[in-house]
Amino acid sequence: MIAIALGFAAALCWGLADFLGGIRTRALTLALVLLASQATSMAAAALIVAVGQLDPPSWGEIGPALAAGVCYLFGIAALYRALAVGTMSVISPISASGAAALPVVVGIAAGERPGEIQYLGMAVVLVGVVLATRAPEAEGAKSPREAMWLAAIAAAGIGGFYVGIDASVEDVSPFWALLATRASAFALLCAALVVVRPRLGSAEGVLPALALIGLLDVGANICFALGTETGLLSIVSVLGSLFPVATVVLARAVLDERLVRIQAVGVAASLAGVGLIAAG
Repeated sequence: MIAIALGFAAALCWGLADFLGGIRTRALTLALVLLASQATSMAAAALIVAVGQLDPPSWGEIGPALAAGVCYLFGIAALYRALAVGTMSVISPISASGAAALPVVVGIAAGERPGEIQYLGMAVVLVGVVLATRAPEAEGAKSPREAMWLAAIAAAGIGGFYVGIDASVEDVSPFWALLATRASAFALLCAALVVVRPRLGSAEGVLPALALIGLLDVGANICFALGTETGLLSIVSVLGSLFPVATVVLARAVLDERLVRIQAVGVAASLAGVGLIAAG
């Protein structure tokens, strides 16, 4: 039950972070949003490790976490860009469902054996995610080919993060794994910015909001890492893929976007799937 709650909490944090990131990316450059949020998340992870006075692991032990950070940066950058150039109700299901599918396959291949009811629950959750991110105006809508490729990259990157962080917490503290992912992601981002030299734009008055995105990101990472340490990767990753549902609900509450019937059915199905996973 603890792992299920942590997976659900990770989805809520990621959903809010994506909602805020999407709003900010509309008005700011992607480079600025990533730089400020990733810097905040790395600083927060370093503070947690320092306060906890945790013994440092070896380079070999944090190798999977370093790889997970690289995957996550590619995934989140591709997701933000895809949402900017494509149709959200088309892009979100591809990225979320694809990201959940990879660790499920890896987990089962590694010997994880969820119960039959939990298999059913995971399937219901994935269907619910797809339905919840549908919108009537998306019927027949076409996203640019660039957005579809970026959504696929986002799915692979986020799914790779799921797998890497799960492998890392088997050998090291989840908090050291978190710091390693944040450090590798931030280092790669800084290197890319030095090479590409994109326009950052003005950060006046927006840094607190961008920092909040980073803190929510760290919160989601902590919940996911602790969840995979105490439960099955296949289950926690599917619950983490609920983040588009949180984004849809937030858009309804904050932006007054209406949940059409198919979206309401998707939200209800996703929550029912969580219940089946917990019951199993």
